[in-house]
Formats: sequence, structure tokens, C-alpha cells
Amino acid sequence: MEPAATMTSGSEDFARLTDPYRHELLAYCYRMLGSVHDAEDLVQETLLRAWRSYAGFEGRASLRTWLYRIATNACLRALENRRRRLLPSGLNSPAEGADAPVTAPLTEVAWLEPLPDALLVTTAPDPASIVASRAGTRLALIAALQYLPGRQRAVLILRDVLSWQTPEVANLLDISHAAVNSLLQRARTRLEQAAPTEDELLEPADPDQRALLDRYATAFQNADITGLMELLAADAVYEMPPITTWFLGSEAIARFLASRIPANPADIHVIPTAANGQPAIATYRRDHDGIHRAHSIQVLTFAASQITRVVSFQDSALFATFDLPSSLPDANDDVPCP
Repeated sequence: MEPAATMTSGSEDFARLTDPYRHELLAYCYRMLGSVHDAEDLVQETLLRAWRSYAGFEGRASLRTWLYRIATNACLRALENRRRRLLPSGLNSPAEGADAPVTAPLTEVAWLEPLPDALLVTTAPDPASIVASRAGTRLALIAALQYLPGRQRAVLILRDVLSWQTPEVANLLDISHAAVNSLLQRARTRLEQAAPTEDELLEPADPDQRALLDRYATAFQNADITGLMELLAADAVYEMPPITTWFLGSEAIARFLASRIPANPADIHVIPTAANGQPAIATYRRDHDGIHRAHSIQVLTFAASQITRVVSFQDSALFATFDLPSSLPDANDDVPCP
């Protein structure tokens, strides 16, 4: 009985010590991999590997650094055998007009996935650090990171998102300080034109942003194309993974949505949520049997009081990740917002 009791005690101690890092490890693996499902798997692998070798952990580094070393190595191994995750705008050119045929879902592509804000828990002590943590998961940044080789990706995330110092990163990756700085410079150069600057974006808690989200949700549910046009920037982007067709410009987007959104507001149910530190809505569409079924998770980017991008993830499997039901028996039922 004693060995079993000792093992149970050791497992409890390990869980107590590592649980505070679970959420930040998930965010880190998500930034590396672009998939919340892959990130969850890698966090489990990281903790399992750490538990198996915990007896040999001698405290030469902090527990947090040790866990990040294991997670980084696991992510780098995973990236060797996986395709980079994309959005439609990174795959082809925009549709030529709102009447362009919409392609069938392309399931063989590894698509980028959204990260629910509920999973983006931070223990940051000050508001500035919390803002930086959210900014580090913006969809545009995660999409841009996918174009970086694994080590460049890890160095940029550790240095520029998590604010690790060069010696810490060098020690974690077992490379020189000069190598860290070289990888970081190359990563920054490749990202310069790919991701928006942080000061262009509104924060989720901004009252103006919440008002814009409410206006968008109402206009979308009511098929109010004029209202949507007022919210969309002239050069807004609308994309719908796993559908490769995407639209550029408020007029093209509005004409496309006019042909797709049901005219009867009762056919759509909208629940506000949040993903990647950005406002989002979950949409349900009424089926022929009267049941509203999960349709899309739409993540919105706001800048200068307008919507500059909508990524409408057409994957009902994502609803479970957002702790949302897959169907609603009645659009008038009360559904708690996350």
C-alpha cells in the first residue's frame, strides 16, 4: 500500500504545483500551433512528460521555465510533421465580385482555429500585462506566426509576447545569445507587414467596442444590410474557413451577406462571446425541424470604430470549445452568454 500512497501523494503535489501554469501553457502552445485542439493535446503531453521526469527535476531552473522547455520541444516536434494553419485570405485572392461562386468546404487544409477568451486566463498583475497577453493572441498575429519556421516562432513569442529576456530564451533553447537575437530579428522582419500594430486595435472591455458588437449582432440577425454597411470599413475582409472564397470591401461583403442571411430574424439566434482577445458572436440557424443548430463562430476585428475583418469559422465542432450547446430547441429560450 505504501508505494501506491506515495505515488498518489506525488501526483497530487505535481498537480498542485503545475496547475497554475496550465492556462498560460495552453495559450503558448496555441500561439505556436494555431489550433486550440492541438494546443490542448500538447499541454497534456507536456504535463505527462513533466510528471514522468519530475523525480529528476532538481530545481536548476524554475518550474515555469522547465515546463516551457518541455512544451517548446513538444511544439517544435509537432511542427515538423504538420502543415501550417491558414485562413482563406492566406490561400488565394479575394472573390471577383459578390456574385462569385462560393467554393465547397476544403477539409484537407489545416485551418486556423479561434481561441476562446475563457481559456485565455492570465495571472498578470497589472492591466498593461493583461492587454499585452490579449494582443499576443490576436487572429492576425496568430495567422502571421504560421509563416515563421518553428524556432523563429518560439523566439518571437517568448521575447515579444511573453517578454522573456534573451538569456532566458537562450537557456531554454540551448542556443547562444547571438542566435536568439538573430532569430528574433528575422522573425520581426517577416512579421512587419503581416500583423497590425497594437495601437490600431480596441480592447474588448472598451465600451465603444461592446456597442459596436451589439450593433453588428443586431444587424446580422435582422439581415439589416444597410446597418452592416455602416459598420464595415471600406476595405474590410470577410472570410469563412473551411470555405476558401473570401470577400474584400464593404460593398462586396454586404451584397454577399444579403444573399445568404435569412430574411426572417427568427431563423437566426446570436450569442455574444469573445475569442483571441477580440469580440465574437456564435450564430445558430434554424433547420427545417425548427431546431436552431450551431453554424459559425465569427471573430471580429475593430479599428477606428469600424469592423475591418470578420472571420466566420464555419465549424460546429468549435462550439464545444466555447462551452456552447450544439443546438437550441427554440430561439426564444434563454441561453446564458459566456
